[in-house]
Amino acid sequence: METITIKDIAALCGVGISTVSRAINNHPDINEETKAMIMQVISENNYIPNNSARNLKRTDSNTIAVLIKGITNPFFSNMIKTFERKIKEKKYSFILQHVDNRENEIDVAIQLIKEKKLKGIVFLGGHFSHSNEKLAQLKVPFVLSTIGTTQKLDRTICSSVSVDDFKESYKIVDYLCKLGHSKIAIITAPLDDESIGSLRLNGYMSALRDNGIQIKKNLIRFMKDELESYSIQNGYVVTRELLESGENFTAIYAISDTLVIGACRAIFDVGQRIPEDYSVAGFDGLDIAHYYNPSITTIRQPVEEMAEETIKILFDAISGKTSAQHKTFQGELIIGQSTGPILRRK
Repeated sequence: METITIKDIAALCGVGISTVSRAINNHPDINEETKAMIMQVISENNYIPNNSARNLKRTDSNTIAVLIKGITNPFFSNMIKTFERKIKEKKYSFILQHVDNRENEIDVAIQLIKEKKLKGIVFLGGHFSHSNEKLAQLKVPFVLSTIGTTQKLDRTICSSVSVDDFKESYKIVDYLCKLGHSKIAIITAPLDDESIGSLRLNGYMSALRDNGIQIKKNLIRFMKDELESYSIQNGYVVTRELLESGENFTAIYAISDTLVIGACRAIFDVGQRIPEDYSVAGFDGLDIAHYYNPSITTIRQPVEEMAEETIKILFDAISGKTSAQHKTFQGELIIGQSTGPILRRK
């Protein structure tokens, strides 16, 4: 479908191009009813007005956009720095676009492609549960970075860079099991997250099964939708609720280090100790996990290497060198002071 123009909008509304222009620019010399009608037609047809004649004439732009969900998660900060550095080395412009948790990142990307004439896109973080038909609407190369891909995704239409979220989650939960823990709680993403949240939850459940441990639904706790995803606050609220519920558990695994920091605070606030009363473990390998007291047992992701590979794959696609690529990095189990064998049964 061809991109709709201001001339098309004028024809649909039965007015002149100058009238459409006045409506777009909020000019006072236009009837309010006419203006409302024009703006409704613009919205219904997803028309993105160009800001200047120069933009109308521009047919090319060396611009890469990074769309990020989960702005409170410090895991992304070093990746973004690497993205910006590598993109500028290629003499391309860099745009960082925050996407609200309630927004659809594909719709945001489609608008950016029209506005900025993007050459490529990196999707970073967030729930990524879009249909293959929706992804096919993107007409520029894009890479899913740190976003676990499931079998539902057509891996021929996009590229991805991540760790094996299922495998790494299994690894850390298996470690807790080997310490003697059989009552292990998890803080994970809502069930509608079919990417990272689903993969890490499945890794948790598989590790329990392989260790002969029955899965207890009451120990599977989900982040609060009304709070920022993967935030310290979310980890605190969920853990405090779990502690006050009276559920019997000896360890808690959260699918990000930021959630774990909140969990630790909740445990301390009810007068319990780590790891003597509760072992806690996370995922990501943030600096704060190392410097926190006690230091956090976690899975470290090779952030800079993943960021560099993301940009390499994106530019390979832009230049037409390769088709879709999928790179999986190995995570590293970092054993901190926050986990230990059970000292007393709860």
